[in-house]
Amino acid sequence: MKIRTLCLLIAAAVPALALCANCARAADAQENWGKMCAKCHGADGKGQTKMGQKLGIKDLTDAKVQADLTDADATKAIKEGVKDKDGKTVMKPAENLSDDEAKALVVYVRGLKK
Repeated sequence: MKIRTLCLLIAAAVPALALCANCARAADAQENWGKMCAKCHGADGKGQTKMGQKLGIKDLTDAKVQADLTDADATKAIKEGVKDKDGKTVMKPAENLSDDEAKALVVYVRGLKK
């Protein structure tokens, strides 16, 4: 009987732990967004900051912009930065960001869509 109870407790705890891990990643992504992205993209992702307007940043809440942006392209932009057609850096790469953190940021960006 005790083993069965223990197994039931473990079975109930595993999904809760996975949910907590996802919450932690989401919190980390939000924190990383605030530190590395919001200055240009804005806290809301609309790009209506001084720097965002200067650079002509796209509105990441726009469904069309989101549809045109692949996860792979977003991840590459985060990890490698973005250059304009003349080779000038318009977005610096996010330094010291793991692949998982970059992926979490992409998920965060996807959540900005209205």
